[in-house]
Amino acid sequence: MNNDYPVSLSIDYPDRALNRLTTALRIFTVIPIAIVLGAISGYNARYGGHGSTGATSIAAGGTGLLFLPPLLMIVFRQRYPRWWFDWNLQILRFFTRVGLYVALMDDRYPSTEDEQSLHLDFAYPDAEHGLNRWLPLVKWLLAIPHYIVLFFLYLGAFIAVIGAWFAILLTGRYPRGIFDYVEGVIRWHNRVVGYAFVLVTDQYPPFRLGP
Repeated sequence: MNNDYPVSLSIDYPDRALNRLTTALRIFTVIPIAIVLGAISGYNARYGGHGSTGATSIAAGGTGLLFLPPLLMIVFRQRYPRWWFDWNLQILRFFTRVGLYVALMDDRYPSTEDEQSLHLDFAYPDAEHGLNRWLPLVKWLLAIPHYIVLFFLYLGAFIAVIGAWFAILLTGRYPRGIFDYVEGVIRWHNRVVGYAFVLVTDQYPPFRLGP
């Protein structure tokens, strides 16, 4: 069986003593980078007099992952603009690095650009020849079975991270079995995002935690 999937993810296991202080205070230390994530989601400000025809909208911050624009371009033009692809790849990497930090899998502060311990990648798609132009309209619907499974996997990961928190405080180490499970959940999550929302592949995500 071919285990290769177009969306690949791996996380370097921290085979060393982790910082117990920042682990204990992770819920607080993550706040600054969480504010940055919130800014990326953006907001719109409108100015101009009441009823003014010259009112102007200003977008402050970003838009998070681009979903609807690539969908429309694939459906109507069979194109996926490269800079939209690059934005989605980099923003998904950034979101995931913050997720690793929250999950205690790395005690280094999440970088906005450096790879650090996360290796997340997917290839630029050939939208004209490699993607079905109509499938993006229903991918989010086809992925419903994954949403259901992921709900329970997320619950398991939440409990697992609490266990890892106690283990790190007591021993300074992240239990390898817990790490592999949480890594698998994050891998599963990103495969579904790549299929249903980033739209870089038509290959249905596998129901597995492993590579």
